[in-house]
Amino acid sequence: MKDDARRKPGRRIGRERKIHSMTKISRRGFLQGSAAATALGATPLAMLAQQTGERLLFVGTQTAKTSKGIYAYHFNPATGELTQRGLAVEADSPTFLALSPDRKTLFAANELDEYEGKPSGAVSSFAIDRKAEKLTKLSEVSAGGPGTCHVSVDHTGRSAFAANYGGGSAASFSVGGSGKLSPAVSFFQYSGHGPKPQQTGPRGHRVTVSPDNRFLLVNDLGLDAIHVYRLDAATAKLTPNDPPAWTAAPGSGPRVLQFHPNGRWAYCVNEVGSSVSVLHWDAQKGIFTTVQTISTVPDGHTGPSAPSEGILDRTGKFFYVANRLDDFMVSFSVSSTDGKLTLMERTSCGGKTPRHIALDPSERWLLVANQATDTLSVFARDRKTGKLANEGKHFPLSRPQCIVFV
Repeated sequence: MKDDARRKPGRRIGRERKIHSMTKISRRGFLQGSAAATALGATPLAMLAQQTGERLLFVGTQTAKTSKGIYAYHFNPATGELTQRGLAVEADSPTFLALSPDRKTLFAANELDEYEGKPSGAVSSFAIDRKAEKLTKLSEVSAGGPGTCHVSVDHTGRSAFAANYGGGSAASFSVGGSGKLSPAVSFFQYSGHGPKPQQTGPRGHRVTVSPDNRFLLVNDLGLDAIHVYRLDAATAKLTPNDPPAWTAAPGSGPRVLQFHPNGRWAYCVNEVGSSVSVLHWDAQKGIFTTVQTISTVPDGHTGPSAPSEGILDRTGKFFYVANRLDDFMVSFSVSSTDGKLTLMERTSCGGKTPRHIALDPSERWLLVANQATDTLSVFARDRKTGKLANEGKHFPLSRPQCIVFV
């Protein structure tokens, strides 16, 4: 039975009158401000979004089907509703996005096997026009290896980085004052393999800057390692650290890395091993120490599984992991003493192949990009308990890959 059917008639009518009155006031204010908004370059709908507290976000896609690039959306934090605002910019398979520290530039990993006639992906940068809700390309450069699947920016905004899955490599780039990317400043080609079928060669999958901006960490799914480099942020130059890497258990496949807000702990999501490794970080030496590895799947699980993304809330009390192939969300609580994880629950991801997840700025909602079912799913979140709703709202988009609020 729907909620409306359970309400008493008198209460329902009173509520409708109140809504009607509020709607009239909002519409009057909206109409009065339309001319001023247009004069300032903002569309009436964009101004209305500002009045209702809606947030702008961009979604990167895989352009193998009907998607053409990066799409703009409004998100309503009061209702959890997504409204597509259209194609922000055409781009070739912009499967991961990263926002500059000043929030003026968006970077994209173009997950291509060939770029300018060579086996390589690319990295692009775009100027953000918030009023028009559009992106303008500033630059596009070779990533040095195929299958570019991740991009990140350092905390000064002067250096950018890319991980190449197909090429098993990583690169750094200098970022100019206008947001334009230089050709690669540093490039590292890895070699070797791991014990599992998914690990026939090196697989660069994540480039993460340390909280103090002194190190770059490169997750290598194929070699069961996180390569560690010292970073010169002024030049984007990378130098191998001593020791040069953290090594995971054989067959783990470290895919994702997220630092805790305290900067002392980090969480490595292992795709091949369906687990999360809790790491303690020595910021002076650039060394990870493993303190816990916890499974994302139930005991006795035998089916296919491949965790794809992990995120922490701002308080650092809860950690969420999206699990592909068996398709669910995993919620963990985080110990305030040592950062270790405790399983809370497994819930719906809203579709198939959850590729990326994000919390909205209010952290009252968790958004999921479900690649195989062509949907963006939104789940309510209790900020005190960290628990996610098991049922959500769903919005169509072909091959969504990455969600970034700007």
